[in-house]
Amino acid sequence: MPEGKPDTKSDNNPDHKGNSELDELLSFHGYMFFVIGINTFETPRSSAWVGSSKVHKDDFMDHNGIFSADTLTARFPEPDSIPSDACWILVKDAGVYITAGPVPTIFVPGPPEAHARSGLLIQYLGHHEDIPCYAAGIAEPARAQEGMEYAGVRELFGKIPDEELAIASFAARMIMFDRNTRFCGRCGAPTRQLRTERAKLCSDCNLITYPRISPAIIVLVRNGNRILLARSPRFPPGQYSVIAGFVESGENIEHAVRREVREETGIEITNIRYSGSEPWPFPDSLMIGFTADYAGGEIRIDNNEIVSADWFDRDHLPLLPSKMSISRALIDQWIARDSPC
Repeated sequence: MPEGKPDTKSDNNPDHKGNSELDELLSFHGYMFFVIGINTFETPRSSAWVGSSKVHKDDFMDHNGIFSADTLTARFPEPDSIPSDACWILVKDAGVYITAGPVPTIFVPGPPEAHARSGLLIQYLGHHEDIPCYAAGIAEPARAQEGMEYAGVRELFGKIPDEELAIASFAARMIMFDRNTRFCGRCGAPTRQLRTERAKLCSDCNLITYPRISPAIIVLVRNGNRILLARSPRFPPGQYSVIAGFVESGENIEHAVRREVREETGIEITNIRYSGSEPWPFPDSLMIGFTADYAGGEIRIDNNEIVSADWFDRDHLPLLPSKMSISRALIDQWIARDSPC
């Protein structure tokens, strides 16, 4: 599927494709530890193995991701009480409040009770430098937020620093996790937040529930001096992107790369190489990026999930995704690497 399919899940309807059983298959409930051993690259062609895929220096991106909240450090157990100097991010639905003015920010003064009429949820996010940060989920604001404005996380790209955008997206995800796990998924009893890790504990059967992470692959396929791009009916007019899709239960990541490319375009690939990853919080994907080479086949599309696919060279590229996502990073890396000196 073209990049963007993981976004078919929405915060209001977290079951992508509208099928909760399929959602169970395509998502891991709990932390997914993705460990990659990559040797130090000493020559332009040095490489390392990741599973059955070879990683070359030219394919590996120094890509952190716009939504990687790595400026937050979780310190568990979390504080016994919320410090008076804590930073607050106000979350409502899938967006946050930011201060108005020439230099907007997501951080608002506490306490959050001053901003909420009802439905207050609180999640510890981590420490930003030495200051603890919390997300406050409000069902209904106490009043019109004077000097503040509300925006969806995606709409904040370019309006606030990337560091704050990542924290805002993480805050929205953690409030959604809190809201969706108030009761145990096994026995229905109330849950409580653990202070020793980011998880909920059932008050009756002791089931521990972690924030959901849905792994998805995204791959740039090369064929000589051309790359394979596809178009989803959900894209803006004329926009194309690389192939992406969720990892299914029982398959490894490399298999998911081959399967998605074959299912969506009819193309066979080889030389799958890991490039980089990023969290994609719409609502809970972890995008794992690869490059691959064409091995055979003719393009065949289903006119459902994608409506067009083709090979494009550097001089005839269509409208591309914004620089907010790893899809554009993969394309930009290919353009830069293959551009003539």
